[in-house]
Amino acid sequence: MSDSNHLLRALAPITPDMWAQIDDEAKTRLETSLGARHLVDVTGPLGWKHSATTIGRVGAAVAGADGLIALPRTVLPLAEMRAAFTLSRAELLSGTRGAADVDYGTLDKAARLIAEAENSAVFDGWEALGITGIIQATPHDPIPEGDDPTRLASRVAAAVATLKTSGIGGPYGLALSYDSWGNALGGNDVGGTPLITHLQRILDGPVQWTPGIGSNVVLSLRGGDFILETGEDLSVGYSAHDAEKVELYLEETFSFRVATPEAAVALS
Repeated sequence: MSDSNHLLRALAPITPDMWAQIDDEAKTRLETSLGARHLVDVTGPLGWKHSATTIGRVGAAVAGADGLIALPRTVLPLAEMRAAFTLSRAELLSGTRGAADVDYGTLDKAARLIAEAENSAVFDGWEALGITGIIQATPHDPIPEGDDPTRLASRVAAAVATLKTSGIGGPYGLALSYDSWGNALGGNDVGGTPLITHLQRILDGPVQWTPGIGSNVVLSLRGGDFILETGEDLSVGYSAHDAEKVELYLEETFSFRVATPEAAVALS
């Protein structure tokens, strides 16, 4: 968690010890939900002032006098994303006395919201922010998943075969939605092997809970294919307070781009 001046943390009626606890609680909650970050390349944080990702391309030439031309560089703007939450000043004061059960329910909700939004942007895209997701970009036809969770392993094997046939090396990873993760963790395949164990053997890589995504996805983890760039990594900032509550927020700036669309296969 960063503590930049623009977060205005010095204005909050929160002690340094409680800020450290809030940061720790936020980190703990976010690490379990930011599934996309375990499956794509992450660069950064590059700082709050970093505003655009260089993609190495230019736009249409602009003609000047005497044959002069100018080429505008094309960049991918970083998006600012924020999830607000409110903490009770009485609860925070209890924390300063050493209470181990401070109520961070609103922080938990904000962390889930912003993590699911990031996961969705990576896999499903976010058109309004100019982000094309992995599922949108892949040229491969989605592999029908069906209704029988015990058949998931055969679908994943088919996706891996598609990637190998396309010259995309492994290891591979599997991003699973909330419901599919529960089936994989608690189920068995048709031969009785724990499903998640069978999936990991097929992939030679991780099976990752990725809440917020619309479809399960098999993708290569060889590196360089999918790039998430952060300016300000997820941080807690201060908005306002009154006698009863403190208004805070989780914030990040990021961009995402697909360098190799062929390196992923969706399961529909």
